[in-house]
Amino acid sequence: MNTTGKGTILVVDDDRLVLATLAHGLAQAGYAVLDADNGNDAILLAHQHRPELALLDIRMEGMSGFDVAETLRDKYRIPFMFLSAFSDDATVAQVKALGAVAYLVKPLDIRQIVPAVEAALANVGARRAAPAASAPAVAPAPAPALDPTVAMAVGVLMHRYSLPRGAALERLKRQAESEQRALAEQAERLLQAVELLSDPGS
Repeated sequence: MNTTGKGTILVVDDDRLVLATLAHGLAQAGYAVLDADNGNDAILLAHQHRPELALLDIRMEGMSGFDVAETLRDKYRIPFMFLSAFSDDATVAQVKALGAVAYLVKPLDIRQIVPAVEAALANVGARRAAPAASAPAVAPAPAPALDPTVAMAVGVLMHRYSLPRGAALERLKRQAESEQRALAEQAERLLQAVELLSDPGS
């Protein structure tokens, strides 16, 4: 059972190796993990345990990740992020339409996924807190939803420097301003640098 209070993650992928790798990596990072290799089991687990976040593969036999996401959103109000090898325009458009909190393109190292999950959970927390903190019309601009690349970069900064989400986002903004780059471009550069650092051959 999860004793760290970091939350419960539902991981869904029909590739058993990917599923085992994700589940192990997230468990090592302190999360309680539920895993399923098909959509029907995923929905049953979501109903029984109500995880804080679901990490969904898109292309699966039977129910797709999109089908699972619709049920999680409409029936259980469980936020979700996608992990997929596909990044074509139609897929990205559907990801946005469904309201995913993040979208990661395979292949990804677990060291990238954990910060992205942390950022997604922080993003979800900010969304839920916003109505109580202030009227919806004047909610802070960055809180509702970040570009997936920016959200991932914020997660990396949160993880590396033990920063809260807001401070990590401000740090990324300052870096972008000082180097006269768009926020998304600065985020992409940061993620590329992390990949180089985590490559044992570099």
